[in-house]
Amino acid sequence: MQTYSNDLRQRVATAYATGQFTIGQVASRFAVSTSFVEKLLQRQRISGSVAALPHRGGPAPRLQEVDRHRLAACVAAQPDATLAELRQQLVATGSPAVGPTVLWQTLQALDLRRKKRVCTPPSATPNA
Repeated sequence: MQTYSNDLRQRVATAYATGQFTIGQVASRFAVSTSFVEKLLQRQRISGSVAALPHRGGPAPRLQEVDRHRLAACVAAQPDATLAELRQQLVATGSPAVGPTVLWQTLQALDLRRKKRVCTPPSATPNA
């Protein structure tokens, strides 16, 4: 979700500061929610600024860079390993125990594809 521009934020704060409009009127005038106006005014009272807070980057990755290298080495050694097998190998090498979703997302982020071995022999009948 995109943040509102600083220009819009300043105009909303200025419109309310004139004292002519209620929070609901300011919100409808600028096509924003009343909670946005309330939070904007609260931020202005506390910090003196109406600027948006910077993006904090989200949660830290569960597998650190060392663990990612270990995962890549495990996949290189055994390309057809299942996620459960990869998890066991990582735990055995000292990495934290993570779930299959984290392993799968890490494999995708590293652009590693698991090569599965063929479990049945090819058909003896020719494709016609």
